[in-house]
Amino acid sequence: MSTIREVAKLANVSIATVSRVLNNDTKYKMTEETKNRVLDAVTQLNYIPTTTQRKKVIVANSIICKDAKIGCILRVTKKGYNDPYYMSILSGVETQLREVGIDLTFIKSAPILQDKISLASTFIDSLDGLILMEPLNEEIYRYIKKRVPHIVGIDTLRDDIDDVGYDHLQNGILATKHLIEKGHKEIGFIGGSGESQDIKDSKRYQGYLIAMHKAGLPIQKEWIIDCGWNEDECVAKVDDLCKSTHFPTAFFAASDLMAMAAMKSFYINGISVPKRVAVIGMSDIEMSQYSNPPLTTYHVPKEEIGKIAVNLLLARIQGYATLPQKIILPTTFVERSST
Repeated sequence: MSTIREVAKLANVSIATVSRVLNNDTKYKMTEETKNRVLDAVTQLNYIPTTTQRKKVIVANSIICKDAKIGCILRVTKKGYNDPYYMSILSGVETQLREVGIDLTFIKSAPILQDKISLASTFIDSLDGLILMEPLNEEIYRYIKKRVPHIVGIDTLRDDIDDVGYDHLQNGILATKHLIEKGHKEIGFIGGSGESQDIKDSKRYQGYLIAMHKAGLPIQKEWIIDCGWNEDECVAKVDDLCKSTHFPTAFFAASDLMAMAAMKSFYINGISVPKRVAVIGMSDIEMSQYSNPPLTTYHVPKEEIGKIAVNLLLARIQGYATLPQKIILPTTFVERSST
């Protein structure tokens, strides 16, 4: 394990300067170049500051770190912090933390943490716990894992931490099966990929494939639209497909946002939903009931996912020690007018 002395040597500064940077001490002036040099050295050496003991108080007959420092890494789209699905989960996280008098120390996104200086400065202070909504690449994840004693994931699919979510694979099967039961034999898929950048790793896509193969239905490559969870890209790709000679009679969109983006493109091209093409989404964000037509989807208990993740994290901070738990919450089918 690296020492503060090694950090100081690599950064070509004194141990006192390293200590001031790590403790965010603004009493003494220093240049940004010096600060960044120290943070870069911390990152290179994988230096982990000593965690200080924090005072604990009694709340509702449970010992909770009243002054616990808890961060959140939020999953975002290319447009930034605008995905209603993750905003609803974050709302559940913040609501549950306020119940015990805790505010989030920070909210960061994975793209920001790609920068080593930003990564080091974010985790320069010790944290008690972290809510992780983004799987992250292995290098960044391992860096954080060494610095944060307790991490609870939300749909991260990581085996070494607690994880809360819903069954993406099963819901992919059910959504596609609904379209099949409606009589559709030509069904496309709209979605995106995660950290791997390969749509084949998407559990909802795999569920779509399973349902289609089980029904003996053909899968056309051009009917698989990977829009990277970007609404504008979804509209453009669906628009291109609409101008082709042959497109399916139904689509399973792996999120409500993508479903509504697709329906926008159908509307622009004069294609009726659901008469010419049916659309089913996933998540039941609030605006899906107001789309034109209202969107058939599966309701995912978003705020409850956030609340349960917080409860599990607080239990870990209190000393609850078991093997990593996987908590899968049920979804509910919501049939509207788009299918």
